[in-house]
Amino acid sequence: MSTADAVAREVSWLTAVDTLPSLLTANGGPWDNVQAYWARTPATQQTTIYVLRSVISDERAANIRIRPTYDFTLKLVWPIRQTTTGIAEGEQQALDSAVDLLLQRIRGPLSDKTHGGRFLSVGEVPRMPGVHVLFEDPEVTIDAVKALRATVSYSADDYEIND
Repeated sequence: MSTADAVAREVSWLTAVDTLPSLLTANGGPWDNVQAYWARTPATQQTTIYVLRSVISDERAANIRIRPTYDFTLKLVWPIRQTTTGIAEGEQQALDSAVDLLLQRIRGPLSDKTHGGRFLSVGEVPRMPGVHVLFEDPEVTIDAVKALRATVSYSADDYEIND
């Protein structure tokens, strides 16, 4: 494992099919696409989670041990596919339900905060504990980009390395 593959490892966790809710529509979930990194030309009619990493920190764990820590930022895009009355409200509820499934996936199964062994821990890092969801103002995004948007942020500790 290296710092360079942390985003790919997180995408692997978010798209896994196991006992937790599936996120991809191909597996019965609400999201059309879960993708590493922001696309140059994002799909405008697909519900998409873009997995980004905003920070890498090397935390000193011991004299010769470093623990890489990442702040993940998930950009959620939920298109409004129609503009008739009542559709926007339904799409906002659909996004809320999809975010709930995403949170279940990020929290992971009971007593496993490693995302299936991909990380030392996720959502437990003391400097940014937990998972935070920020919904953008729908009054602005519905008219401007014909979509609802939200940002999810959380941290992950990686396995320690010798320095």
